[in-house]
Amino acid sequence: MSHIIYPTTNFNTTETLTIERGDGAYVYDKQGRQYLEGMAGLWCTSLGYNNRELIDATAEQMGQLSFSHMFGGKTHQVGIDLADKLAEMVPVDNAQIFFGNSGSDANDTHIKMLRYYFNAIGKPEKFKIIARERSYHGVTVAAAALTGLPVNHTHFNLPFEAIGVLRTDAPHYYRGAQPEESEAEFVDRITNNLEQLIIKEGAHTIAAFIAEPVTGASGVIVPPAGYYEKVQTILNKYDILFWADEVITGFGRTGNDFGCTTMNIKNPDMMTLAKQLSSAYIPLSAAVIRGDMYAAMVEQTAEVGVFGHGYTYSGHPVACAVALKTMEIYQRDHMFAHAAKIGEYLHARLQEFKDHPLVGEVRGKGLLAAIELVANKKTGKAFNSGAVGAFAVHSCQGYGLIVRAVAGSSLALCPPLIIDEQQVDEIIEKMRLALDETLVFVMKEQLLEAH
Repeated sequence: MSHIIYPTTNFNTTETLTIERGDGAYVYDKQGRQYLEGMAGLWCTSLGYNNRELIDATAEQMGQLSFSHMFGGKTHQVGIDLADKLAEMVPVDNAQIFFGNSGSDANDTHIKMLRYYFNAIGKPEKFKIIARERSYHGVTVAAAALTGLPVNHTHFNLPFEAIGVLRTDAPHYYRGAQPEESEAEFVDRITNNLEQLIIKEGAHTIAAFIAEPVTGASGVIVPPAGYYEKVQTILNKYDILFWADEVITGFGRTGNDFGCTTMNIKNPDMMTLAKQLSSAYIPLSAAVIRGDMYAAMVEQTAEVGVFGHGYTYSGHPVACAVALKTMEIYQRDHMFAHAAKIGEYLHARLQEFKDHPLVGEVRGKGLLAAIELVANKKTGKAFNSGAVGAFAVHSCQGYGLIVRAVAGSSLALCPPLIIDEQQVDEIIEKMRLALDETLVFVMKEQLLEAH
């Protein structure tokens, strides 16, 4: 065992796979065995591995300016160019961009900017944030408090009240619907719950509502039709900001430029970007806010003397150069349209698993999907532990496919945007073998509940 403390790992089971190199949609272990990277790393290597254009952009920028910070207004052209490019792309009015290093720190930045902004406009009491059950927004202290997954809370004693986190329903019809409740009735009920929460807490105390357009780590939840339209109507009614966490769904993942486009979310007030922003070649994030929010904070920074927030690596020139090249490739090669086309093929093929004895639901958008494994196909009863999901992941790995178990026993897929139909077929065939092997395991352990 090495001296590494591994992230998001059971400390009793470390060093299960050592990756040595990658090329395209594939990675290779120390023994030279090939794996199709069905998770694009951690939802992030959109352009795959060993992309020479990104490598060359890295080397070129390293040779020109390897580091420069952005404190005190110091800047560099590549950072300015990236901010301008993102402002053109995002559906945020007159967008202003703050650069960081990860989705977690970008969400922390947003929490601080919300407080700074509402202080600036004379509403310091307006700081609470509505987050959903089964959401994921990062693992720093503040971002983990926004996250709605028990595994990210247990034993950490997070300051939920101090940060002002309020919790509302996860928009997952399959898991959350009441008996005989239609999707429309489900949407009406949970959005009414949202409005009642706002009334109870007092709209004057609530700054924002945060949502992943389609969730990732919580199980790839796709809200039913009409959900976001009703949410935005409620938020507008009570003057609460919509904050779109697009760390996973941004830049083509759902078959459009952003998850907001896919899910019909209109003009979010704030956005969080990371992961596919640089195809994960270099760590980079962006916290995006409306221009008028930024304008409101200008005089406050003059009063204090400085906006007292920033990271050493905010707007790192190498990261910015890689992200700029990534945006160029996305647009030049029509990657978002490609993701939409291949995503349709992926979901058509995933439907083949709907009749499998272990499969309760197949869901997703674009090149983002999940297959939920259940103990009872008729009732949708979940397995009592994550053992089945863990077995299925290990089985997939054995057949040369990397996937991830999320929300217990949901197998997530998030392959690089560059994959083709032949590689989708490869995913399906390896997944089929793994599911059948998992079924044998489940029956042997008597974990399948009789219908």
